[in-house]
Amino acid sequence: MPKSERDRRAWTDQAVRRIEADFNRSADTHLIPIELPHYPGVELYLKDESSHPTGSLKHRLARSLFLYGLCNGWIGPETPVVEASSGSTAVSEAYFARMLRLRFIAVVPRSTAQEKIAAIEFQGGECHFVDDPNRVYAHAEQLARDVRGHYMDQFKYAERATDWRGNNNIAESIFNQLGRERHPVPRWIVCGAGTGGTSATLGRFVRYNHFATEICVADPEGSVFHRYFADRSVTTLERCESCIEGIGRPRVELSFIPEVVDRMLVVRDAESISAARVLSERLGRSCGGSTGTNLWACARLISEMVAQGESGSVVSILCDQGERYASTYFNDEWVAAKGLDLSRGMQVMRDFFAGRGFGSPEPADCQRV
Repeated sequence: MPKSERDRRAWTDQAVRRIEADFNRSADTHLIPIELPHYPGVELYLKDESSHPTGSLKHRLARSLFLYGLCNGWIGPETPVVEASSGSTAVSEAYFARMLRLRFIAVVPRSTAQEKIAAIEFQGGECHFVDDPNRVYAHAEQLARDVRGHYMDQFKYAERATDWRGNNNIAESIFNQLGRERHPVPRWIVCGAGTGGTSATLGRFVRYNHFATEICVADPEGSVFHRYFADRSVTTLERCESCIEGIGRPRVELSFIPEVVDRMLVVRDAESISAARVLSERLGRSCGGSTGTNLWACARLISEMVAQGESGSVVSILCDQGERYASTYFNDEWVAAKGLDLSRGMQVMRDFFAGRGFGSPEPADCQRV
């Protein structure tokens, strides 16, 4: 092996060791029980991914993507790393790039929350802004060529970079943590879809381990994923008319595997933000809009379980910290400027927690074709 190749292999070996050592220093994220005293047969849990070092579920994805790129030989000691992101993935990837002393450039929509931009830059990343969110992919791919770097492409590689059989992925962690609970095998696991990688991991894991758990994806009303789930011919939209960052896309991403999803529920932006605000009140700390999307879907599923006399557990994800959205979802002026009325949605969620049922109007379901 030429010396230059030996040096590169040695660097890759050390890079993988650094990432593994960082993982070894990190505790698992908590599985938080949410009290539902008015629904005694049902337990609700939220997997708190906001406690990762970079504050979101995307920390797991970024770690997997870096290991995938390193072990495939795509990332070397001088390789700039480029990603298309709505913010959170870029924050996490910037963290790992800084760990490996690599240049990191995030291509993000100009509408991305300023708090996320600041977090990317805090981790040493650079931001390249794009006015049209549909163009982030092409800009990131071209930028990677221009700087002779590697385009990480989370939307393509998310489902294959994660070991879905186990290796302490989010699915294995959830089931391990539920082991001593009253209902250790959940009736439902609810998540959103940005890349589709999380739903793919969860869906494959439950099938591989013969669990009866069903996977529900909660999708913003303006996203293409639920349309594609119902009709495989619908693969793109002119734009994703949603302000919920991190989930929902204008095109069906390669990592979204609808065959491992059992159900999709459509959630309006006002409902997502309303649920995030009510949950934040109950937790005593704020959480992001995609967590609200998940919670809204959980409330619907739980109300159905109660109506049908079912008992069991429902698990979802607390995706990231609400502090990242202080200027948006938790800012009344921003909400008003978007034309969103939160009064009905917040009352629906408060009624749900008070045991008065879930009074959300239909339809909100997508049937698989």
